[in-house]
Amino acid sequence: MTIIDTATPGLITPGLASQHTLTPGQVASMFNVNPKTVARWASSGLLGSIRTPGGHRRFREADVVELLNRRTH
Repeated sequence: MTIIDTATPGLITPGLASQHTLTPGQVASMFNVNPKTVARWASSGLLGSIRTPGGHRRFREADVVELLNRRTH
């Protein structure tokens, strides 16, 4: 579910996004890129990530939404 800011149509604000985490595959589908690209973004610092106890990356929805808005506006 995506939350849209009604004050600025089409803009999703990080403050409105829930604090759920997303997998690299979910983030990749939002940007229409390969999950390895998302991993490179995390490694380069473009997108912050959280490591699970098993070592997998997860991304805060608010951070992803912020990056998505920067890329589309």
